[in-house]
Amino acid sequence: MKLCVVANSAWNLANFRLGFLKALIQRGWEVHVLVPDGPETRLMREAGCQVHDVFMDCKGTHPWHDGLLLLRLRRWYQRLQPDAVVHYTIKPVIYGSLAARMLGIPVLNAITGLGTAFLRDGWLQRLVRQLYKLALPASPSVMFENPDDLALFVKAGLLRPEQAVQVPGPGVDITHFAPCPLPDTGGDAPVFLLVARMLRDKGVVEYVQAAQLLRPHYPHARFVLLGFLGVENVSAIHQAQMDEWVAEGSVEYWGATSDVRPMIARADCIVLPSYREGMPRTLLEAAAMGRPLVATDVPGCREVVQDGVNGYLCQVKDASALAGAMEKIITLSPSQRRALGDAGRHRVEERFAEGYVIDCYLRAISDMVR
Repeated sequence: MKLCVVANSAWNLANFRLGFLKALIQRGWEVHVLVPDGPETRLMREAGCQVHDVFMDCKGTHPWHDGLLLLRLRRWYQRLQPDAVVHYTIKPVIYGSLAARMLGIPVLNAITGLGTAFLRDGWLQRLVRQLYKLALPASPSVMFENPDDLALFVKAGLLRPEQAVQVPGPGVDITHFAPCPLPDTGGDAPVFLLVARMLRDKGVVEYVQAAQLLRPHYPHARFVLLGFLGVENVSAIHQAQMDEWVAEGSVEYWGATSDVRPMIARADCIVLPSYREGMPRTLLEAAAMGRPLVATDVPGCREVVQDGVNGYLCQVKDASALAGAMEKIITLSPSQRRALGDAGRHRVEERFAEGYVIDCYLRAISDMVR
């Protein structure tokens, strides 16, 4: 049996779905990955996938470019003749589904987050909703990573209730992300770390503002950012802005990395003040390593963070509320921080282990191709 897996970046699949790809190959599938070329394609080839370079204008909204992507994916599906296709991220879900429907190929779609288009009212949001409504009926199952996104799509009539399946995020390899001791940074000198693509929609600006509020009172605390700058997104933070924040002493920027574990190990608390998430892998990985969490009370984040149990939730788009939640971490004793981290590890083991999520996808694919 032959399967195509399509996403808007090699980084996305290599970091979030490599376990799934390996599971498919172990079960005898011939797996073809269609993504724009990137350094991470090597990891997928080493896992046994056949990787094909497919150009996607991930940031643009030009209908001509999107029409070309539809035709491009249709040609690939005609050439490869897969038994089924799995789509991740918005443009592959929409245009890949339309291409597969033209050819009668079964489709499994994964809605892993709503993206910038759903966070801003206007013509683009209306267009994306209409495109989803056009594309999703072809998919026997549509996977969602939190109940809020699932309910939104059903209520908006973008798919039928019987199509919707909820899974607990992308899943975490709890062996790879093993618990490690909190660093010995001292009570009033914790290291806070935000791990994400550097986007305004991830709450990066509010994080910097919270650091500016806390620094006069806790001069030894450190506020660190880790993740890609200048990504293809309308809410991207660019190098000049980051340089300005670092120069004024508000935050530290540790760049980007393919392995976040050493960085998480250096931190006392992981922070994600996102405006909305599907299921934040950053928080799941940090919790698996025994780190307290601070996040906004929004879909996705609230599924991982139990306020007062494994971290603290705060109001979205509110730097003062974020600073207040981070200050709670500063004022905790080392044993209290460890208790939050231990509770987070237990929650991941119980609800978000990768094996369960992979099994959900494998069952959905098997049902499609019977």
